[in-house]
Amino acid sequence: MSKVNIVEKLSLFHDYWNPRIVGALNGQHVKLVKFKGEFVWHKHDHEDELFYVLKGKMRIEFREKTVVLHENEFLIVPKGVEHKPVADEEVSVMLFEPDSTLNTGDTRGELTRDTLERI
Repeated sequence: MSKVNIVEKLSLFHDYWNPRIVGALNGQHVKLVKFKGEFVWHKHDHEDELFYVLKGKMRIEFREKTVVLHENEFLIVPKGVEHKPVADEEVSVMLFEPDSTLNTGDTRGELTRDTLERI
């Protein structure tokens, strides 16, 4: 059992769209990630995802609407819902999702991360 300093962990990396695992509980991973630019349209058939904005602002685009998230706000994207995260400027995000969750869901490509680093 050890505490996690989120600011310290975020200082350990500077790339985008590459989540790092910082904790695990009950089959869930707690991940930190930085976003900038546009991600890919995707969905997760079996997993819900929680996006919690730590610093900055982002939006999550859906086919019929867009949700803007500011610091200290979160959104849960239900399984099976197609979405695309977008950040015009750098944003730091905490993700809560099952440990089986692939970052690009049903869309494989250059941003897919099959194995995540634990920091």
